[in-house]
Amino acid sequence: MNERFLRQLDFIREVDKLKNIVRQSYITDGTRRENDAEHSWHIALMAAVLEEYAVGGIKPDLLRVLRMLLIHDLVEIDAGDTFAYDVQGSVGKFERERAAAERIFSILPEDQCKDMMALWLEFEEGSSRDAQFACAMDRLQPLLHNYAIEGKSWREHGVTSAQVLSRIESISSSVPGICEWAKELIDDAVRRGYLLP
Repeated sequence: MNERFLRQLDFIREVDKLKNIVRQSYITDGTRRENDAEHSWHIALMAAVLEEYAVGGIKPDLLRVLRMLLIHDLVEIDAGDTFAYDVQGSVGKFERERAAAERIFSILPEDQCKDMMALWLEFEEGSSRDAQFACAMDRLQPLLHNYAIEGKSWREHGVTSAQVLSRIESISSSVPGICEWAKELIDDAVRRGYLLP
């Protein structure tokens, strides 16, 4: 096989490591924490199902969104998972993740490396409607999981409703209807004792 194909296979083998990165979120039956590969698959499927709720009914470019969601956490192979509410752990997070992106994507042929790096940066910066929609799926999924398991991860970490609302607020510009629904879910989670007020 040619060198391009071999590099692509090297990348595919490398990113299999994503299955070993365990997140703080649990799967919805609460029996174990999910891994990054499961998370990426789940939010990609969410995007395919929920695209009609994008702002103004203008559907995002679903292929671009799916690609962003499938690669957005590959950096955690090197940088590890930083819990969403870990203020101290978030210091220097972007720099760690960018270095990881550069290493991991550089396994690919140069054109694919540049393309994936650009998509990853677009997602991180939220610099397009597609990236904002993708980010909304990434923010929404842990909320759904936590609610389904009565706030198990939130309770373990002492997460407050203000913290969750702050993360969800960023999705209001891309999926406003879902954001309003999510705020109601957060209020209900507080009433049920799943989340600190």
